[in-house]
Amino acid sequence: MTLVAATYTVALRYTRTVEAELYFSTTAVCITEVIKLFLSVGILAKETGSLARLITSLKENVFGSPTELLKLSVPSLVYALQNNMAFVALSNLDAAVYQVTYQLKIPCTALCTVLMLNRTLSKLQWFSVFMLCGGVTLVQWKPAQATKVQVEQNPWLGFGAIAVAVLCSGFAGVYFEKVLKSSDTSLWVRNIQLYLSGIVVTLVGVYMSDGAQVMEKGFFYGYTYYVWFVIFLASVGGIYTSVVVKYTDNIMKGFSAAAAIVLSTVASVILFGLQITVTFSLGALLVCISIYLHGLPRQDTTKIQTSEIKSSKERLATV
Repeated sequence: MTLVAATYTVALRYTRTVEAELYFSTTAVCITEVIKLFLSVGILAKETGSLARLITSLKENVFGSPTELLKLSVPSLVYALQNNMAFVALSNLDAAVYQVTYQLKIPCTALCTVLMLNRTLSKLQWFSVFMLCGGVTLVQWKPAQATKVQVEQNPWLGFGAIAVAVLCSGFAGVYFEKVLKSSDTSLWVRNIQLYLSGIVVTLVGVYMSDGAQVMEKGFFYGYTYYVWFVIFLASVGGIYTSVVVKYTDNIMKGFSAAAAIVLSTVASVILFGLQITVTFSLGALLVCISIYLHGLPRQDTTKIQTSEIKSSKERLATV
């Protein structure tokens, strides 16, 4: 799935900077939510085993639980804002600057994890988080100068949008992780609740942001095969992300994304003729080391202390 994320990054970069006709990012985000909803319903149908059980599950857990839908509307709103801000940022910042700045979501997610989940991170994990940010910064420092940009860019608007996206990514990811792990409700039921709310939120976003232009030019204005490919990858990536959050944590999701950035840069070298520099090589090395350090098992100090106390008592008994 790291390859999927890398492909998504390169394809999205292409559709926002190379293609002449820019599509409405709000409609792309909305369609992504619809596809993720259908994928989740299909997987839940396979999980339940029959159409009757699927309908019963949807009635009980989705349509019969307005409180749960309301609870999931919070991350839906934040995710919608994040996705739209990411499009705005990518349209107004150079691809390298966008990639570097967006990696601030990793320490932001780590901070939200500590504050919202009362989870502690070891000193080595904190060190690896900031090492990763430094590595990604070096990886993306120079390689993105060959992109053919055909749209006018506003750097200040881009920086503001990406700052909002970073904060949204950290909060929404950890909030959704807390909801997932605080009950035994099926992951796919939670996804359906999330995406139903997401469709409503993104439709409102389409109307408020691009309503007049969408009515004039059409919902699918500017869509090409590349745009549909980006939407498909975003949908698959969203489903995969929820699985990662359910069975690992948001920090690990960030590290997977960082590995994808390295692959994205390699793809950019091949597709856009970018030159690999010393900073790229050093940054890639830091990213790999940080991923390795973060994956190391934490030492259980309680067991060590217990064993040390027991051994000391045995020595005293022999004396």
